[in-house]
Amino acid sequence: MTKPRAIHIYLHALAQLAPLDKAGFADLRQYSRYKKQQIYAQRNAHLSAFAGQPVADADIALSAYGKPFLKHRPEIAFNHSHSQKNYALALSAGMRDLGVDVEDLDRKVRFDALARHVFHPRELDRWNASGQQPEYWFKVWTAKEAVLKAAGLGIRMSLNELDTQAHPEQNGGVCSHPSLGVFAYQNFQLAHVMLTVAWRSGLSCKGFAFPEIQLLQH
Repeated sequence: MTKPRAIHIYLHALAQLAPLDKAGFADLRQYSRYKKQQIYAQRNAHLSAFAGQPVADADIALSAYGKPFLKHRPEIAFNHSHSQKNYALALSAGMRDLGVDVEDLDRKVRFDALARHVFHPRELDRWNASGQQPEYWFKVWTAKEAVLKAAGLGIRMSLNELDTQAHPEQNGGVCSHPSLGVFAYQNFQLAHVMLTVAWRSGLSCKGFAFPEIQLLQH
């Protein structure tokens, strides 16, 4: 039985999900369509197993801001993300407003320029104090995207308005914004990726209670 306060995360290498080489396609559009189909097929397979019933593309709708949800099983929260090399899917039967983001750690990034553009001033201070560690940059970036996706807004608000309160030496935290509410998140720094999952949170008499999170790599 699935625990209500549990989040399941599935991480796949895109090279395994979509093994055909793009050189075998007539153009980039066809290759992108093939890759999208493979990703959606894997998403639907995980959702079917989790829901205990078949899930097809037609069973998934989008909110006004483009966040996917199951039409007939709204109690199941899910969100997904892909980078150039990896695909991540987060699922939960009890956690509200789930968001996930994955980034390849070898991605070529103009770290300082982007940090000055998208980081909150306090995040920028912590980034500089950390010696501008690339890993911290990815923590902040994936936390921002995961929180905004969990809130259902994507990146439709200025990223520098949100202070994730991410810390270079910690792998999770809690942040809030008047337009969003309160969200908690957990970072997973793996050998090749930074993955962050976020969910709507709240205070109990014991403070913030983190759910059980299971990460499965395929």
